[in-house]
Amino acid sequence: MLIIAGSPSMLGACALSASAAMRSGAGLVTVAVPRGLNLTIQKKIPNYIMTMPLAQNRAGSFSLKAYDQIMKIWDRFDALAIGPGLGRELSTQRMARELIVQCPKPLVIDADALFALAGHTQLLLKTKGTRVLTPHAGEMARLVDRSVRAIEASRAKTARDFACRYNGVLLLKGHQTVVVSPQGKMYINRTGNAGMATAGSGDVLTGMIAAFLGQGLSPFNAAKYGAYYHGRAGDLAAKAGGKSGMVAQDIIDHLKESYGNK
Repeated sequence: MLIIAGSPSMLGACALSASAAMRSGAGLVTVAVPRGLNLTIQKKIPNYIMTMPLAQNRAGSFSLKAYDQIMKIWDRFDALAIGPGLGRELSTQRMARELIVQCPKPLVIDADALFALAGHTQLLLKTKGTRVLTPHAGEMARLVDRSVRAIEASRAKTARDFACRYNGVLLLKGHQTVVVSPQGKMYINRTGNAGMATAGSGDVLTGMIAAFLGQGLSPFNAAKYGAYYHGRAGDLAAKAGGKSGMVAQDIIDHLKESYGNK
């Protein structure tokens, strides 16, 4: 699988996603980063994760030319993810939107790739592959142009309306994460704890879902089981070291245990 992520100030996000994907059975993971960050990311990730340097803009984030490079190689991968630490440069957002529409492979859309979609959600109706969106309440509010308070007051309905309207799987993160299919099928997750509201936790989830997609799970089941086992690993981490001070790496460290024999 391929994870398209990272920018000069947020390079750790793709490292977390990649490590979580490997711990979730991906087998082989490649992280695509702006070319100027390639040597740096190699120092942040285990040696069994591959890297792919792509075109960058003057700010050191992905340029639109990176899309052409990805287009030439996306058939090598069973699933892709885009967004963690991607950055919000205009050319980076354009690259993300092109990929979201044109890529024929299953794609997880998170973080700054969701930011790129705000005001352009109609593009989801033109996509050429399955899509799983994983917003938190703030990102969801931006996508539908409502307040965070309104989102939190109607989480299930908001998620269902969006998934059905835009023909994708929607995973709305937060207390009792909601997962909805384009047909309106819903799962509400009961695992997890408040300690998981920590930087990088969502990046871990992105890697997990992409790994499940790459192993052939349906988009709905990939998101459903991603939410469940992500929360279960967080519960194991809290049991081992407490909720206070939990970091995203703690979740990754307990993924193998969370899967058990399943």
